[in-house]
Amino acid sequence: MALSWITALKLVPWGDVIEAAPQVIKAARGLVRKKDTREHDPSSASGGSGSSGASLADAAAPATSAGERALRQARQLRERVELLEQSQRQSLEVIEKLAEQNAQLVATVSALRIGAQRLFWACAVLGIVSLGLVIRLLAGAASRS
Repeated sequence: MALSWITALKLVPWGDVIEAAPQVIKAARGLVRKKDTREHDPSSASGGSGSSGASLADAAAPATSAGERALRQARQLRERVELLEQSQRQSLEVIEKLAEQNAQLVATVSALRIGAQRLFWACAVLGIVSLGLVIRLLAGAASRS
């Protein structure tokens, strides 16, 4: 199982991910800001708090005219739009959080990559020094005999 994760991580183009992370964060924040400005715009605001009680009363009483049915449908559609807007707002918040986590992940992977490179070079130097010591010990033992 660990081997598959390592293979999967090697296949990810981390350079592209690192380059794209700030753009993803900026886009997610832009979407949230755009949504917030729409919510504060008075032309898009609707009276949603009073409409739910009226739709329940309309559902209990049969509609007598086409106008009343149209009003009831309009209220139901308004409620559905409000629910969809709420769902979209929550989705945008999740996207922004994921983008931030992605940026943190990219930074962590970059730090791990640098650490792995330093560890590789330290091991290489240690191996060369160890090899030199082994050669010197063997040369010293051969000269004593």
